[in-house]
Amino acid sequence: MYSLNYQHLRYFWAVSRHGNLTRASAELHLTPQTVSTQIRDLENGLGEKLFVRKGRGLVLTEIGQVVFGYADEIFNLGQELQDEVRGLPGRRPVRLSIGVADVVPKFIAHHLIEPAFLLEEPVHVVCREGSLEKLLADLAIYKLDVVLSDSPTPTGVKIKAYNHLIGKCGVVFMACGEWADDLRDGFPDSLNGAPFLVPVRGTSLRRKLDEWFDKRSIRPVIVGEFEDSALLKAFGQTGVGIFAIPDVIENEVKRQYKANTIAAADGITESFYVISVERKIKHPAVSAICHAGRSSLFTNFIA
Repeated sequence: MYSLNYQHLRYFWAVSRHGNLTRASAELHLTPQTVSTQIRDLENGLGEKLFVRKGRGLVLTEIGQVVFGYADEIFNLGQELQDEVRGLPGRRPVRLSIGVADVVPKFIAHHLIEPAFLLEEPVHVVCREGSLEKLLADLAIYKLDVVLSDSPTPTGVKIKAYNHLIGKCGVVFMACGEWADDLRDGFPDSLNGAPFLVPVRGTSLRRKLDEWFDKRSIRPVIVGEFEDSALLKAFGQTGVGIFAIPDVIENEVKRQYKANTIAAADGITESFYVISVERKIKHPAVSAICHAGRSSLFTNFIA
């Protein structure tokens, strides 16, 4: 059975980043022939071609891109380990690895995480974004300290985690330009047949929107579904469709995206959670995040 040679992997990583054997060899202080031979040994060991030549450069194959993803994480973590060990005692920053579900609005994520940088004790924040399922998997193996989400841990997920509710708020419908004024008349019936930009199915807000429309017999035209909340609003800014947002960021969305409020989605409540493997929050930066949510962002919510 092939045993991975991490030196060969490092050479591959360098060439992948430069896309050029000569430049990578200069960085590694080796001859191009040596590096080429070592990468060929890695390819033989893995049984896969990692590069194809394109002009004077090298381009990753499909499997090469997969290997590069792992190599990039391995060597970046190695650098973080060295930085951590070399830190001076008493001055080493507290590390916080936080996962942010991609459906959480960036404005809310920013408001909640910002206080972690303002603590007297220095904090090094590593923020990763992705689907809730992927982030919870990383939480389970301690790659993350906490996950910020708009929903609690889904039923059936085999991970012992605790959901810390940090705030609730309402939801408003928005659109760009004078369109919002037109839709305000006759709301909510005015939404019938109107183009909508919505989160993807399976997300908390999407379920609530679908239920809200069904209850009122409203049939909007779904023109776009998005995992990323910022991309959804970016398309909303161009006038492609109506979109719904938590009301706590209404003023910021008006300012940045030049959007106008149509009306509140009466009856829809959005909740936000910090999910951790600990029953009680102990990390000082996580405590600051929870406090910020309850004291300054979700001011109408009492835990």
